[in-house]
Amino acid sequence: QVQLVESGGGLVQAGGSLRLSCAASGRTFRSYAMGWFRQAPGKEREFVTAIRGSSGNTYYADFVKGRFTISRDNVKNRVYLQMNSLKPEDTAVYYCAADLKGLFLATPIGYDHWGQGTQVTVSS
Repeated sequence: QVQLVESGGGLVQAGGSLRLSCAASGRTFRSYAMGWFRQAPGKEREFVTAIRGSSGNTYYADFVKGRFTISRDNVKNRVYLQMNSLKPEDTAVYYCAADLKGLFLATPIGYDHWGQGTQVTVSS
């Protein structure tokens, strides 16, 4: 079993930055991939980015390339999402998720465990 807790969300003006953090407990953190998703009101949950366990290979949705960066600390059991140049359309609840099967997919079905989410609001 894996438990995930996100933090770092908040209100920021357009063009600003936020850093989200996700703390993981349970199974050996370095052995599985982690992803970030987001869900805006009335919309489906969408993939943002993912990072593999030991290699650190990353995968980004096109709409965040060059603005967001995912990283992980396998000693602290944390994954981070650095978000720069934020836009009002980035407003959503952001979730971290664990991929224990190693599918490394850009879809929620590929992830086994989810955090409770953290709200990010970008004002114009």
